[in-house]
Amino acid sequence: MEPDGEILEDTIVAACNPWSGHITKGNVLRLIDLEGQQAIDFLCYNADDPQERYHAPNTIKIPGQIYLGKGSSLWSLRARKLMTIIEDTCGGHDTIFGCCSFALDEVRYGATNPRCCQQNFEQELARHDMGPRDVVPNVNFFMRVPVAADGQAMIVDGLSKPGDYVDLKADMDVLAVLSNCPEALNPATGSGPTPIRAIIYRPA
Repeated sequence: MEPDGEILEDTIVAACNPWSGHITKGNVLRLIDLEGQQAIDFLCYNADDPQERYHAPNTIKIPGQIYLGKGSSLWSLRARKLMTIIEDTCGGHDTIFGCCSFALDEVRYGATNPRCCQQNFEQELARHDMGPRDVVPNVNFFMRVPVAADGQAMIVDGLSKPGDYVDLKADMDVLAVLSNCPEALNPATGSGPTPIRAIIYRPA
C-alpha cells in the first residue's frame, strides 16, 4: 500500500468528506480504498487554467472505452491528458454516472443523505475560488456501473477490496478534487461510507 517514492502529502479523508490537492507534473496521487467498496467521486483541473478541466466525453471517446483502468488517461475538454492511471488493483472505474446530489436522490429515492457529493465538490472548490459551474460529470473510482446490451445501467456493489488503490500520474500541473462519497441510498458505498487515504508522492 505504501508507494515507491518520496511522500509529499498523506491524508486520511474521513467518510463523507471532500479533499483537494495540487499535484505537480510527473508526481502521483494514490487513492486507497481502506475498507473496500467505497466510491470516490473525482475531478481534476489544469492548475494554471482551471477552465481546462476533466471532460468525460473525451475520456470515453478517445480510447473508445467507458471504464477506466491501468493505462487509461483522464482527458481535458481541450483533448489533452490531465492524468494517467499508472497502477490499479481494482479496475472497471465508472465514467458515466456522475455524482450524487440532494435533488437527484430526492427524485430517485424520495429521501436524501446528510451530505452529497455535489455539496462536497462545491465546498472544496470554493477553497480554490471556483464554484458550482465547475462541478462537471466526474469519474467514480471503485464504483461499479455495468451497462447491459440494451443500454440499461445501474450502480451495483463495488468490486474493490480493503487496500485496493489507484495511482494517477499528473501529465500537467493539476488540481485534484474529490468527494469521499456519502451515498447510503444505493450500493455505491457497500454497507456504508468509510474513510479513504490520499497520498501525493514523487516516484523513486
